[in-house]
Formats: sequence, C-alpha cells, structure tokens
Amino acid sequence: MSGRRYPAGSLIGLDPSDQRPLLARYDLPRAAGAITRESLAQRSSGGLWRWHELLPVQNWEAVLSLGEGATPLLAAPRLGRRLGVNLKVKAESLNPTGSFKARGMAVAVSRAVELGARHLVAPSAGNAGGALAAYAAMAGVTATVIMPADAPEPNRVEVLATGANLLLLDGLISDCGRLSRLISEKTGAFDLSTLKEPYRVEGKKTMGFEIVEQLGWRVPDAIVYPTGGGTGIVGMWKAFAELEALGLIGSERPRMYCVQSEGCAPIARAFAEGSRFARPWEGAHSAAAGIRVPSAVGDFIILDALRESGGAAIAVPESEILATQPRLSRLGFGYASLETAAAVAGLEALVASRAIVGGEVVLFDTGAGFKSEPPTPSRAEVIPNDEGFWREKLLPNLGRAT
Repeated sequence: MSGRRYPAGSLIGLDPSDQRPLLARYDLPRAAGAITRESLAQRSSGGLWRWHELLPVQNWEAVLSLGEGATPLLAAPRLGRRLGVNLKVKAESLNPTGSFKARGMAVAVSRAVELGARHLVAPSAGNAGGALAAYAAMAGVTATVIMPADAPEPNRVEVLATGANLLLLDGLISDCGRLSRLISEKTGAFDLSTLKEPYRVEGKKTMGFEIVEQLGWRVPDAIVYPTGGGTGIVGMWKAFAELEALGLIGSERPRMYCVQSEGCAPIARAFAEGSRFARPWEGAHSAAAGIRVPSAVGDFIILDALRESGGAAIAVPESEILATQPRLSRLGFGYASLETAAAVAGLEALVASRAIVGGEVVLFDTGAGFKSEPPTPSRAEVIPNDEGFWREKLLPNLGRAT
C-alpha cells in the first residue's frame, strides 16, 4: 500500500497511485470516548450499526438496514467433542439476505449512495449480488450484477426479484470483474467489486467486533474462514487492531485460517510457497461458488494477516466439501452452505495435522444451504465472454445511470 491519504468525503475506488485497496481510517481517540463496554451494552439493538462510530456513513439518515449483523455465536458441541476443540459457529447465514455478504453491502451501498452514487455495479458468485440488489432497491438506485452463468439459481432469482439488472457471463468471477470495471468506466456506475472500494470491508469487520464482544471481550484461539476474495479476513484483522486502539482488548490475536477448495486455491498455494502475492489460479472450479475466486485483489493483506497471526491457508478436496454438507445437517448445523462445509472440512484437516490442538475455535457459517442449489434455466440471458461484444452490443443497450 502506498500510504497516501485521500479525502473521505468523495467516492473513490482503488488507490489511484498503485491500484491497491484503500482502507478507511477513523479518529480512534475520539471514538474511544463513545465506544465502551458499558455503552455498547446499552445499545441493545441496531445490528452492526451499533458500531456506527467505526463505520463510514456520516449521516444516520443515509443508513440502509434490513437488520444485518448481530448474528449469534452458537456452540457446536457434537462436532467440537469429535475434534477435541471448544467449537463455536458464527451463524452468518441468519443475515437478512442469507449470507455474510449483507454486512458489506449494507455499509457499502449506504455510503456510496450517501456520496452521490446512483448506479452500482459488482461481479458476484451469487450472495454478494443478491445483497447488492436488496440494498440498492432499499435506496431506490440502480444496481447491475454480473454473475458466472453457472451461479446458483436462488441467487439469480434474488437479484431479479429485487429489480436489479442481472448479466450472466460465460466465464469466471474474474471475467465478471473485468466486465464490471468496463461498465463502471463507460456508464459512470460505481464499482463495488471486492476490495476495489473501501466500504464493503468496513461492514465485514463488524464480524470481528461481534466475536470479541460475544466472547466477553476476548479473542478466540483460532478463526476458520472459507475464503474467496477474503474481505472477511481483511476486515476482522482490521477490527482487532481498532479494538486494541480503543482499549477494549490487548495485543492478543486469534490464529487466522483460510480454507479453499483444491479446485481453486490461490491463497493456499501462495501461503505454502511463502509468497506475499498469489498468482491467479488457472482452470478454477468448485461447487462452492463463493470460494471459486481465481485471484483476490487483497491477496497480500490476507497473507500478511495469516502469517502475523500464526495461522495458515489450506485447500481441501472438492469431494470432501460435497460430502461434508449433508453430514453437517446430521450433526445439528442446519442446512449449511457448501462454503461452510469447506470450512468444516478444513477444520477437520487442521486438527488431523495438529495445526489446531484443542482450544476455542470460531468457525464461520457464511451462508444458508439453500443458496448453494445448482443452477437451472433462468430468464436472464447468458452473454459471451467477449470484450468486443461487451463494447459493441452490451454497453450501448445498458444505458447510463440517471
């Protein structure tokens, strides 16, 4: 990162100087006067917006909320006993759009619209697109979502039902990202791609705030997180630093573990190689659409956090992910997503390798299982992965934001 600073009051994406992610900074000494254990205990409602002093939205009237955040931290004694750990599950599937993506989009859409955006665009494996569409509808602005053609059908329906533009692309999410960038450049839409703007990560960091508060103002021994773009890892690592600056925790940190599929594991490969940056994954494939991300913009931030924490990144076989999903239901997890199943398979591998031995482990249930359903025919037309077509046929018909 360049270390340059930019005004908070204008829409901005990546750092213009190096095209790296930008992170929001706050007046933490001032925030410390308002955010105390006692004051937070009195804020009995408000979801993630209980932490508004550490979120970028300036005007409370600009806040868009469907009740996101404040998800429970549930004990998982049956699986925990089997693995020899004190296992707790952060139930992000209970967010209003069925996944943790509601956190990032609630904050990002609120702030972008507050700063004047009227057309929002983003690539999505599924859940982020549904969340963007929901909050854009609440704000009354235009949203365009680009998904791979094989994105789960429930995600497609969610986008269409909320009135957003849905583009299905014959390609991977990285290709969807290229089209999102082109639409942004040509129509003036604000690009909400993962870590290509500074607001989504601010919503995701509230997961870290909540874990610490729910554990009685301490961090767990380890956090296991299914990882695609990795915004949650970046956000939680930032959250712990902010909590320390506020005097709410000390310097202790949980060991952070990323779990990916062997069909798409750029972070796990870079970690094993000792690299700070992750090479794009060729031929990416995984039934767990949310972690099928060939290249993460914040790769170096994720890898730094893993290494500083003493954690790791691992990849699990696709067969294990698919077998674990129904097994979780029988273990009392409810109907978990394939991404959550990947995290559990990763935890089992970490225990088997003795990377994790006992202790308190928080595992992320990132989405509801019904959102992992395989695709069926949709009324949204699939467009070719061809930039010439995008420029000559798609963009002229998409129109400019109004």
